[in-house]
Amino acid sequence: MKAKTVAQSRVSIGNMMQPDQANVNGGVHGGEIMKMMDTCAGIVARRHSRMSTVTARVDELEFLLPIRVGNLVTCHGQLTYVGKQSMDILVTVMVEDLKKSEPSRMALTAYFTMVALDENGLPTEVPRLIIETDEEQRLYDEGESRYKAHKEKRKNWAKD
Repeated sequence: MKAKTVAQSRVSIGNMMQPDQANVNGGVHGGEIMKMMDTCAGIVARRHSRMSTVTARVDELEFLLPIRVGNLVTCHGQLTYVGKQSMDILVTVMVEDLKKSEPSRMALTAYFTMVALDENGLPTEVPRLIIETDEEQRLYDEGESRYKAHKEKRKNWAKD
């Protein structure tokens, strides 16, 4: 299995928020944004592994800005760490008010852990990750720390 770079699976997806995605006050439901983020992470994972993938975990979501009907929401996804069968993916959500001539702003970020599945629906090995920049190395090191912390937490759950 040939290793791949972060750039080979990086993706951006966008959507203008519609009234059916919002509450009566025009604020977009958080679940709509989470679904968009999960889709973005899934595309990154599928591009890297070329296999079916499932979401195993999502780390903390904290909304920094409100997202309104008519806003352009863009999710940027990239791999940060790859284990044997799992992939850690950073998804950054940018929001732009299309009525104003202002740059988009970061609304939230989250880390998704995706697991690749073989044709029988069982976890399977994924390609290693090639790190090319200092920023990618920083994100990789942080991802590895998250991976080890979650692995330790799972071990402790098994003891309870």
